[in-house]
Formats: sequence, structure tokens, C-alpha cells
Amino acid sequence: MQCFSFIKTMMFFFNLLIFLCGIALLAVGIWVSVDGTSFLKIFGPLSSTAMQFVNVGYFLIAAGVVLFALGFLGCYGAHTESKCALMTFFLILLIIFIAEVAGAVVALVYTTMAEHYLTLLVVPAIKKDYGSQKDFTQVWNSTMEGLKCCGFTNYTDFEDSPYYKENNETFPPYCCNLSANNTAKEQCTDTKAFNNNVQGCFRQLLYDIKTNAVAVGAVAAGIGGLELAAMIVSLYVYCNIK
Repeated sequence: MQCFSFIKTMMFFFNLLIFLCGIALLAVGIWVSVDGTSFLKIFGPLSSTAMQFVNVGYFLIAAGVVLFALGFLGCYGAHTESKCALMTFFLILLIIFIAEVAGAVVALVYTTMAEHYLTLLVVPAIKKDYGSQKDFTQVWNSTMEGLKCCGFTNYTDFEDSPYYKENNETFPPYCCNLSANNTAKEQCTDTKAFNNNVQGCFRQLLYDIKTNAVAVGAVAAGIGGLELAAMIVSLYVYCNIK
């Protein structure tokens, strides 16, 4: 009985932490959606890299809602010994865990396919908005500066973009390994960009992930372990409620 009470109390406080994290993510997500520029200034290249592939604001809001709901169900279920709340908590965690495993498998097996579909989405956006949309351009500049890369696939992504047309058919300085401050002195022409052959940001991001595979794997394993532990504890409390 004492063991059950201890586990129930620990489950309550653990989910209270999740609940508070959910509120924090919701707040940050709303902040990013309303004022993405200040978010980029504070968090720098890492945040800008993420913003190439997902809408960070909406992603954080969605994650915040899920954590908020999970935390509430866990706290409520543990405190009131509600079987309905505990089972809902378990099922949501199970769905998230299965989705994460499936996503990891797809990411590992279908990386080339993912690159193809992302190319179809991102490259046209670069050609349309880079140089004309301030926030979009700033995101890409931060990404290229932080990852030391050029475009999504390579420098040709910027051909026919507003920047390309307005700067005498030249490319961003990052495509020639030039400092952004040197654009007035030296321009990144087609020949220079071709000779420098700077890696595209998608490939560079994949390389960085593979280089830090141990750390990425450890974080993923830690998250998975926490989810499994939470599911086991919720089932234990569920089965011991009279």
C-alpha cells in the first residue's frame, strides 16, 4: 500500500512537470507565431535550421497542447484514481511512442525520398521569396551562416530568385564561402559558386546529425525510456485501483 501511494505521488508530480512544460511550450509557440524575428535573434542558427522544415510556431503550439493534455490527464488520474483518465493517458502515450518509432524508421530508410519531396517544396519557395520576404531571407541567411551551407541542394536554388535578379545575377555570399560583410567588395558569381561547390543545407544537416549520432541516439533513447516508464507506471496505478 505504501509502495502504491509513493508511485501514485511520483506520477502526480512527474505529470505536473509535464503540464508546466506544456504551458511553457504553448507560450513559446504563440511568441514564435506572433514575433518570429525576435525568436531567431535569441536562439540563432539552430532555430533557423528547424524553421526550414517545419513551422516552429505551430509545431511548438501542437507539442504544448499534447503535453498540456498528457500532464493534466496524468495528474488528474493519479490524484483522483480515475481509471478513465489513466487509460486515456496510457493510450495517448502509446500512440506517440508508435508514431516516433515509425517516424524514425521512415527517416532512416526513406531519406532520399524525403529529400526529393522537401526539394519540391523548399526550392520553389526560395526562388519565389528569397530576397523579397524579409523573415524568409533572414531565416535562410542564419541557416547558411550557421551550417556553412548554401541553399537546400546547392547554389542553383537561388537562380531566378528576387535576390538573384536584384544583385546582377549573383548568389548569396555563403555560396562562395564569403562573409556577408564582404558582399560590396566581392560578389558570388556563377563561376565562383560552381568552383567553391558549397554543400546544400539538407545534406549538411544530415552530415551533422550523423556526426553527432551518439548524442542524437542517446536523446531519442532517453525520451523513449521515459515514455515507456510513464506507460508502465500508469498501468500499475490503473491495475491497483480498487
